[in-house]
Amino acid sequence: MYETCEDRAVAVRAPSVVSRVALLSVHTCPLDQPGTGDSGGMNVYIRQVARRLAEMGVKVDIFTRASSGNGEWLREVDPCVRVIHIEAGPDEPLPKSDLPEHLCAFLYSLLRFEAAEAARLGVDGPIYDVVHSHYWLSGWVARKVAERWRVPYVHSFHTLGRVKNLTLADGDDPEPPLRIANEERIIHTADRVLAPTSDEEVDLVSLYGAEPAHVSVVAPGVDTAMFTPAGPANVGTAGRTSVLFVGRLQPLKAPDVAVRAVAELARRAPHLDPHLVMLGGPSGFHGTQPEDIQRLAASLGLDGRVSVCPPVPQEQLARWYRAANVVLVPSRTESFGLVALEAAACGTPVVATDVGGLRTTVRDGVTGLLVDGDASAYAGAMHRILTEDGLAARMGEAGARFALRYDWRTAAAGLLDVYEQQVAAQAR
Repeated sequence: MYETCEDRAVAVRAPSVVSRVALLSVHTCPLDQPGTGDSGGMNVYIRQVARRLAEMGVKVDIFTRASSGNGEWLREVDPCVRVIHIEAGPDEPLPKSDLPEHLCAFLYSLLRFEAAEAARLGVDGPIYDVVHSHYWLSGWVARKVAERWRVPYVHSFHTLGRVKNLTLADGDDPEPPLRIANEERIIHTADRVLAPTSDEEVDLVSLYGAEPAHVSVVAPGVDTAMFTPAGPANVGTAGRTSVLFVGRLQPLKAPDVAVRAVAELARRAPHLDPHLVMLGGPSGFHGTQPEDIQRLAASLGLDGRVSVCPPVPQEQLARWYRAANVVLVPSRTESFGLVALEAAACGTPVVATDVGGLRTTVRDGVTGLLVDGDASAYAGAMHRILTEDGLAARMGEAGARFALRYDWRTAAAGLLDVYEQQVAAQAR
């Protein structure tokens, strides 16, 4: 399988005391297409850091719940990186709200897999040096399994229940008490909690009472070889302004605000003839549907000006960013804001909400504009970028330079540093 992956270690880095890592992603498979269901930036993050950790000589197993029904239980997706589908409940998609009742089954299946692997490899004891869980459902499992294996566990939340509850859209369901209680437990039992930005670090401390010394900020990255201003772009409609929205169709991402903002832009500046392209699908089992978006667009006089398209693979997504005149990110909250950074890397200005991680991934007034207001404010920001002489070009150039600060290899190296610190601390 991958027993020779030490040969892939990057020569400039000394051998690590961490040789195997278990990444847990219970509720969503990193192989799923981001932008629909429960798949998003977290899926991109896990795939990318796993690949870069493997390049540094670390074997990575990613554990996720089997839900495809195709009978595939293990796949080596990159040299030294395996995705392992764990039996826990029916082998089919389930609402996220149903998953807590299957966590015990996931835990037991994971323990059985590890025991079988240890026997196959002739290892007396746990084969993993560190467990890194993603999202609170995985954190529940990681806490139990790390105690059993006597190894440290590190946790990344990606979204926080209390933050979401403070930014709910009208009619959106609040996060349940079970999630909040488990997030608190994870924060106070994990050996290290990771935050993508200093904003989330503040939320962890102020909203959950996290001990600052137990929180580390490790920023995600962007593939600047794939997301770059140079390269092919999708052909736009001549004479029209292209506004791009990338993300799941759910209240948290505010696709309705995107539609209203473009309607207001069309009213203010009809000569721009704005066209909104939305790349994304419904989130979960009851997400906003494409026909809901089209009904809203029609009611606002945008017939023929809104296209709702399925999400596309990363290598195709860059073409859409390059074709857009502006990328709109009206999310009510974002832990990091990967879409904003990908757009900047492609040289496209961004208009985003002045919240959370978007304050990190958008340099206000330099790579785009941050907005704290309603659809009218987003429309005003887009209008400024699109009409102020030379502003869009300057922001695009600045965005491409800014994105070079973020790299997945740097992110993975930061994670490996944290892993090594925790392994050393536990050995003392």
